[in-house]
Amino acid sequence: MKCRNPFKTVPWTEEGRMTAQRLLLVCLLYCCIRTGTARCRSRALFPAANSRLKRSLPSAVNPSFYHSFKDAHLLFEILMSGIHFEASGDFSVDDGELASLRQTRKLEVICEEIIPRNVPDILRLVSHISKTHGHLHQDEFEHTLLTLVYTTQRMANSTSKHQREAWAQSFVHLYKAIKQDLMT
Repeated sequence: MKCRNPFKTVPWTEEGRMTAQRLLLVCLLYCCIRTGTARCRSRALFPAANSRLKRSLPSAVNPSFYHSFKDAHLLFEILMSGIHFEASGDFSVDDGELASLRQTRKLEVICEEIIPRNVPDILRLVSHISKTHGHLHQDEFEHTLLTLVYTTQRMANSTSKHQREAWAQSFVHLYKAIKQDLMT
């Protein structure tokens, strides 16, 4: 019995070349559509990230803190050392050594410029997350988690019962959105 060599090169026919070109074109179109959809979704979830480009703020258009396991450990260390969201919109880290790191400056930009800072914007974020299909992108998940941290601090520092309840509701909705993303 004679076996065919699957690795033997066969000359391309005109029809085969056209099919390959069409397939390549369809694949490129699909990639462009996926990339555009991901960008539009990210802009919809965190509109402040898109407006940063217009204001020419430093760093990336949509910065992300987490790029490695070391970054995740550093974020945990920063959160455990203590952070504060001031009423003026400023973000600060209690530990001076951690506050001086370059990565902490990225975190500062995210916390001051990207994450939503009021209840209606947070509820709008939760609504967008619940309407998205699939998992959040890494930067979207990170920004949502930092929004949860911000919401927790605002809830704890609220002076009136009405404010505390509004921030608590935002916290619960964000928690459910994150849980839904993790469970799907």
